[in-house]
Amino acid sequence: MIEQAHYWIALKQVSGIGAILYKRLIEHFKTPEAVFFADEEALWAVEGISESVAKNILAFKDFDSAKKEVEKIEKDGVVLLTLNHPEYPALLAHIYDPPPILYRKGRGSTDGVITHFDAYPVAMVGTRNMTAYGKSVAHKIASEFAKVGITVVSGFARGIDATAHSAAIGAGGRTFAVLGSGIDVIYPKEHRKLYNEIIENGFIFSEFPMGAHPEPRYFPQRNRIISGLALGCVIVEAALKSGSLITARFALEHGREVFAVPGPIFSETSKGVHYLIQSGAKLVADVQDVLKELLPQLKTKLSETAMMPAPIMKEKRVLPLFIGDEDKLYQILSLEPKQINTIIEASGLAPSVVSYCLLGLELKGVVRQLGGQFFVRT
Repeated sequence: MIEQAHYWIALKQVSGIGAILYKRLIEHFKTPEAVFFADEEALWAVEGISESVAKNILAFKDFDSAKKEVEKIEKDGVVLLTLNHPEYPALLAHIYDPPPILYRKGRGSTDGVITHFDAYPVAMVGTRNMTAYGKSVAHKIASEFAKVGITVVSGFARGIDATAHSAAIGAGGRTFAVLGSGIDVIYPKEHRKLYNEIIENGFIFSEFPMGAHPEPRYFPQRNRIISGLALGCVIVEAALKSGSLITARFALEHGREVFAVPGPIFSETSKGVHYLIQSGAKLVADVQDVLKELLPQLKTKLSETAMMPAPIMKEKRVLPLFIGDEDKLYQILSLEPKQINTIIEASGLAPSVVSYCLLGLELKGVVRQLGGQFFVRT
């Protein structure tokens, strides 16, 4: 557990302190402990603080409650991520109002921490009342994301969210679930099996205290975390009055790409996604529509976090970890251009598998596509 954990929790318990003011207090005082030891004059130097909030900070004494929360966290095997924690998700940290503390439970790629394998997450959300069409589309897109190493982020709700989580896991990928309750409160209750599967194949996140039961006001807060964790957001089936459209709005506010899958024109669950498309969201007919749009961001993100410099002494390039059949295709490729049909024939793999694996290699920066669907090693 991090040092001063109970101070981080206590500051969040002070009446009148929301995410934005909390962030400003930490930027000014560096630690929550320093906030509590500041005098009234020092508190007044923080932008946006009111007289009542300053008095609430000075009068706060319930540190025992915060310490009990820390005990619950430790007992349940939860990791508490604070704004200055090295494992706090970088994308989320850069939104306007990041949660000052984030509860996390699950398994990372190695030793329970986020590594470069989770460096390029994409959110996928939609209606709870999905149709057979929506379920089929959500399963297909989430599975294909997983196959190229994209981490699928969603909200653990019934319908599209649960389908996206399950499909990513079923395809051997990773997924993040963001809860509208305490991290130890499984809602809906029938998702207990899915909850445990996500813990083994990704992370559960929440900004709410241990034991907090879901409330309507929590879900918009949850939605901003879903979009904040991701490079882009895909909406699959949503009515005009839908929480998924709130997630899309947050994504736009966060500067993220918004994608929408069109549906049957007579379906109520298509009206929201069609509205998004009419408003400028990218229409998604295939998962590559998303990946190609995000390719510049993915390459930048990957070069910052996943590519390891070659050791100077060995003069040997250190390659990223290949996923699925990527290694097989990489061995087939060379510095001489090869056309995709030649690659498909040499690999013995299905054209769709070859296409996704080549895109994955391109994202990793080890393969480059030339004109005419020719590919070479970089």
